[in-house]
Amino acid sequence: MADILRGRRMRRNRRTEWSRRLVREHTLTVDDLIWPMFVTEGTATREPVPSMPGVDRLSVDEIGAAAEEAVALGIPAIALFPYTKADKRDPLGSEAANPDNLVCRACREIARRTPGLGIMTDVALDPYTSHGHDGLMVGDEIVNDATISALVAQAMVQVEAGCHIIAPSDMMDGRIGAIRAALDAAGHENVQIMAYAAKFASAFYGPFRDAVGASSALKGDKRTYQLDPLNALEALREVELDIAEAADMVMVKPGMPYLDIVWRVKERFGVPTFAYMVSGEYAMIEAAARNGWIDGEKAMLEAVGGFKRAGADGILTYHAPRIARRLAAG
Repeated sequence: MADILRGRRMRRNRRTEWSRRLVREHTLTVDDLIWPMFVTEGTATREPVPSMPGVDRLSVDEIGAAAEEAVALGIPAIALFPYTKADKRDPLGSEAANPDNLVCRACREIARRTPGLGIMTDVALDPYTSHGHDGLMVGDEIVNDATISALVAQAMVQVEAGCHIIAPSDMMDGRIGAIRAALDAAGHENVQIMAYAAKFASAFYGPFRDAVGASSALKGDKRTYQLDPLNALEALREVELDIAEAADMVMVKPGMPYLDIVWRVKERFGVPTFAYMVSGEYAMIEAAARNGWIDGEKAMLEAVGGFKRAGADGILTYHAPRIARRLAAG
């Protein structure tokens, strides 16, 4: 009451929409969005992902059409992930280095149809291995250095197909430096690297693994190379190492359960910092909205707004086209 008597009323600035806009501390725009897409074999093919309502696997021609939609909506970049069928998976993830694999064909189609759109590609072996792990296995161990050689080969075919941002999600030690050195040696100095620098061993990845066909293939878990969800200082050390190895941008994954990590990374390092609103986060919002438990549109915007408030420069989200339309509509 004493504050009121001295004239202090915090609610004054909240009374009207125009005033709220004037004092808003953070702004979400379409420039903050990266749209992840799943590519599959076939022509004119759209395969719904059951655990991700509203998300489809798209054939290469449909990916090209989606890229044109992204441009029309003003979305600056898309990220590609392949659905690899069992007959193209092997223990070495050999299909990852095939210059005519799904991702490479999709890169060429997107570059042909939308030359101004940023193309980001995942570098990890899990969509291609018969055991479902991000790296090569010797016995029960995911071997680090042999995996790096395979990741370098994978990155090179993607860049030669037209991708602009290499995004290693495997969490092997030293892979950023090795990929950077290989790119530079091949004359690809301008290709950017966005490191999945703080990628946690999360329960929120389940629908994604369904989308890329890795759920049934995965043997064991990924805790020997992905971060313990209860560790924060270790995440900062991972980010520091990737920056030292010349990562241009870093990512925290998942997003909402790790906003504290996004904040700490941005505050400590000041580098371009991204967050991935992963499949499980997307599925939770969609499931609750479809059951009438929450307002899905508002929850979607609130979630990505939280990433911006935590310090993220951009967000990878399957909601990207819906957010872009909502922002355009005002």
